[in-house]
This record gives sequence, structure tokens and C-alpha cells, in this order.
Amino acid sequence: MSESTYGAQPGERCGDLNVLYDFEQALMKLPIPVTVQRAAYYMSNWDAMLKPASGGTLPAMFPEEFVLPMVAPADLGKAAARFLREPPEKTGIHYVEGPQRYSIGEVARAFSNVLGKPVKVAVIPREEWVGAYRKLGFSEAGARSYARMTGATLDGAAMPDHPVRGTTSLQTYIAGLVHGTHRVEMAYQTK
Repeated sequence: MSESTYGAQPGERCGDLNVLYDFEQALMKLPIPVTVQRAAYYMSNWDAMLKPASGGTLPAMFPEEFVLPMVAPADLGKAAARFLREPPEKTGIHYVEGPQRYSIGEVARAFSNVLGKPVKVAVIPREEWVGAYRKLGFSEAGARSYARMTGATLDGAAMPDHPVRGTTSLQTYIAGLVHGTHRVEMAYQTK
């Protein structure tokens, strides 16, 4: 069993998309049944936006109308547990996302509904992505790689026809975040 991402693809310097694709390929060569769970955009990626959203602004690298498959971490865990119980003939690549797809504007509205105040999307222009990642603590090479990954998502996000669907809505996830009923630690520390 391996965790991967929707946009996993061959290439270089495109963040997790290339690294996870290479890892998937290496696993598939093993003489054992392998299940790869390709996760949609983690709803927990929005956790770091709670503070700015509380101030009325949702910084985003995607346009307000951009629709993105998203999934809650709890739904990924449930799907992984299910896949681990499946017989070997059901191994392979499985896409997992939430109950529906959401636009970035819907993310802002979810924050707005839970916070009880207007939250507007503030789109970070593509030419400022590297700088935005640098401000988050990424190295120059890492920032460029993640900017390429963001561009690959924006320019051609994977949209599988029949994903495994979780049950946690974006509204439920954001409510849990705002009310402190769940917290997901960030994978990196800002300075």
C-alpha cells in the first residue's frame, strides 16, 4: 500500500508529482500485489489559511472559479483501510477524493460560513508563486519545484471519472478546523 497524489506523472522538478510517480513505478515492479492510493488535494492544505481567512482574505494560487478535487485526511485513512482488506486482484491505482469537487471560491465561502464574516479570495499571480513558496520557508529549488507542481495542477488537474468518494464535505472539514475539533500538523515549519 502506498500513498500518492492525483497528478503523479513522469518528469523532473515538479515537486511531489514526479517523486511519487517514480515511487509508484518502482513499487509496481515488485513481485507482490501493490495498491497505490492517489489522493486528491488535501483539505488539510487549507489549515495554514485559517489565520488569513479569519482576517477576511483567503490567499490562493488558483483562481476563484478553479474546481479542484479535494479530500479530508480521515477519508484517506478510511479508504486505505478498505484497500488493505481487498483481495490481491483488486490492487492497482485507486483515486480518492471527497464527496464532491470544490472551487476555490467555495473554500472561501466555507470559511466565511463558519467564521460568520466575509472571506474573499486573493489570487497570487503565477509570477509570484516562487516568492510565495520562499516565504513559507522553501529553498529556492524547492520553491521552483512547487511552483511547477502548482502550474501543472492548474494547467491540467487530474479528474478521474470514478474515484473512491469519501464522506467529509469541505464545509464539515473547515468547521472542524475553525472549531479546533481536528488539527493536522504542517509538513514544514515556517520561520
